[in-house]
Amino acid sequence: MAVKEILKLGNSCLYDISKPVLLKEWSMLEVVMKDLHDTLMDFRHTYKAGRAVAAPQIGVMKRIIYLNIGEPKLLVNPSLCFPDTEMIELWDDCMSFPNLLVKVQRFKRCQLEYTDFFGKQQSTLLEGDLAELIQHEYDHLDGILATERAIDKRSLALK
Repeated sequence: MAVKEILKLGNSCLYDISKPVLLKEWSMLEVVMKDLHDTLMDFRHTYKAGRAVAAPQIGVMKRIIYLNIGEPKLLVNPSLCFPDTEMIELWDDCMSFPNLLVKVQRFKRCQLEYTDFFGKQQSTLLEGDLAELIQHEYDHLDGILATERAIDKRSLALK
């Protein structure tokens, strides 16, 4: 349990699709959650930003997202669906390229289903900032970076 290196833009592992967490692997979640927490807190200390991190960003190729907005939350094997087609446009940032902003479009709302740390199925409708955040982290599980979702060639900016 420690601060892990965050894989940076260009690392080929960031483009790999993560595998689901199997029941027999559940015991690893405590260590992974602690590593994700420590890494996120270290990033916050350095960059004064960061609300969530996906396991692939620290080289753990499993479908796990760690969210910390007021309280820590582990999302295991999440799935997303979109109740409508309304989109928002925003400048997205990422721990894997901390000095770059990417203008993207994302769904305004999403339905998130996941298994929590205790093995309980959860479902919640997210809107706005949280919907955007979860879509960003979920993309990491599928090997997709915000740079691939840039609206056009002029949708990149340095912070």
